[in-house]
Amino acid sequence: MKKGQIYEGIVQRVDFPNKGVVEIEGNKVIVKNVVPGQKISFAVNKKRAEKYEGKLLEVLEKSPLETREKVCKHFGNCGGCSYQTMPYEDQLEMKKGQVKRLIDSVCKEYEFEGILASPTEWGYRNKMEFSFGDEYKGGPLALGLHKKGSFHDILTVDDCAIVDKDYNMILNCVLKFASDHGLDYYHKLSHTGYLRHLLVRKAVKTQEILINLITTSQLEEVRESGENYNDKDSIFQPLVEQLRKLPLQGNIVGILHTNNDSQADVVKSDYMEVLYGRDYIYEELLGLKFKISTFSFFQTNSLGAEVLYSKVREYVGETKDRTIFDLYSGTGTIAQLLAPVAKKVTGVEIVEEAVEAARENASLNGLSNCEFIAGDVLKVIDSLKDKPDIIVLDPPRDGIHPKALDKIIDFSVKRIVYISCKPTSLARDLDVFLAKGYEVEKVCAVDMFPGTVHVETVCLLSKKA
Repeated sequence: MKKGQIYEGIVQRVDFPNKGVVEIEGNKVIVKNVVPGQKISFAVNKKRAEKYEGKLLEVLEKSPLETREKVCKHFGNCGGCSYQTMPYEDQLEMKKGQVKRLIDSVCKEYEFEGILASPTEWGYRNKMEFSFGDEYKGGPLALGLHKKGSFHDILTVDDCAIVDKDYNMILNCVLKFASDHGLDYYHKLSHTGYLRHLLVRKAVKTQEILINLITTSQLEEVRESGENYNDKDSIFQPLVEQLRKLPLQGNIVGILHTNNDSQADVVKSDYMEVLYGRDYIYEELLGLKFKISTFSFFQTNSLGAEVLYSKVREYVGETKDRTIFDLYSGTGTIAQLLAPVAKKVTGVEIVEEAVEAARENASLNGLSNCEFIAGDVLKVIDSLKDKPDIIVLDPPRDGIHPKALDKIIDFSVKRIVYISCKPTSLARDLDVFLAKGYEVEKVCAVDMFPGTVHVETVCLLSKKA
């Protein structure tokens, strides 16, 4: 096969995450953003050893699995969803196969429990981060998500199917206001402009909504409408009133304005003020109440999180008089769900805001046997005085730092439950666990993100006798 040459082929399967496998002339080529069974044309753009990668040029024939019409008008152009044209049952089968192949690559003797579906396929997200920009260079202001494969172009996703209608109404209201007032977006290359992101959170159980407008402090560069803005409050106060008058199903409890002058394309805060209401919402999971601030980590599918955490509790098993470590604990959701049936739970999390939220939520739920420590697991783990009976791991996408993994294994606990949002990282870490005397008992995939390439995995490990 030659680099740059164009080929045609059938997608044999799709490996996690969205890596289509096409066989040409006895060679396997990886082509992203495809569906199993599609006939595609692609150009070979990379060769590493005997591995080839190709860039998708065109879908020549639809897959037999693509039996339904797209639900969202942005599907195909938007980088958010990949599988809307596949029935949900087929999406689940595909993701189940992806996870099983990865676990099988490192372990043969274990019980695979398949995949658990999200309770809802559409409108399931409880948080969205929309970006300001333009759909094409010099085009009108846009607010939404990145075009597939583009770092700069933004699609106005005013008909997104994985959020409910309230998000789309809020997006349209903010975009119209910004356009009417001539507010410019932040240009990543020149580092000039004002509007950066719109962050919306909506709790499923309480229906509370939190809205956060994220801008730079470069207000003087966007006074294009001729109005005399004295400060940022005078810009957004009329918008606050417009948002509060929207006929939403949920209830807006807070509207915030955040300044972020970082050159990195991340949602963060240099300074934040409350324009209306409060700076948090409440959500409920499995009978417990959680206070969620604008930047707190919280599973983005609330009903799916109940499925995921129920499986975690099942795998944790008997907890009476047991001490549990919840490492990479985030806002302490798992720790608090285990605390009522455990002797003590200690959570460790590097993000201080998340730790503060975990402590507050534990108090809110009347849990006195939870301890939350702020710090890197790699560094904190040496200072923990308690010896755990069970360890729960929910690391970032890239998995566990190798040195931290060795320290975790040194506790020699009989039972470890590993939750992973990236099964390739899980498979890599399982290799180490297996080499150090652990065995995989059970694995279960959980689909928290229908229509997308993502999947969660829960794995139960036990120490060999």
